[in-house]
Amino acid sequence: MREEEIKRKRTESRLVELLPEAFAGMNDNRINSLSVTAVVCSRGRYDAKVYLDKSYLTEKEQNEALKQLRAVTGYLSTYVRESEGWYKAPKFTFEFDAQLEQISKIDALFKEIAKRHDKNKEDKSDES
Repeated sequence: MREEEIKRKRTESRLVELLPEAFAGMNDNRINSLSVTAVVCSRGRYDAKVYLDKSYLTEKEQNEALKQLRAVTGYLSTYVRESEGWYKAPKFTFEFDAQLEQISKIDALFKEIAKRHDKNKEDKSDES
């Protein structure tokens, strides 16, 4: 791994920790309980895409939270800069993470396959 990649990964890791702290300090209930699942920074670390957990929010609440997050991006940048002593913070874009849903769907499919496999084994042993 090159030095630039290491710096980017370190920045991403630090942002995963700092952003929930910043959210918790806000008085808005739509934001302060959000959890960050991942942060992906651009190559130069100028932009950061923040993935949020949406498991307990309705679609309307998700839209409201995204709207509010766009409104407080300046506060978040200031919080990150001051916490880390950085000269500049990345430009944040927020998105709800659908990966957790996909993982649970895949797990359900594997369980279904395992049930069918076990059933086929039982049927074959009964025929013998």
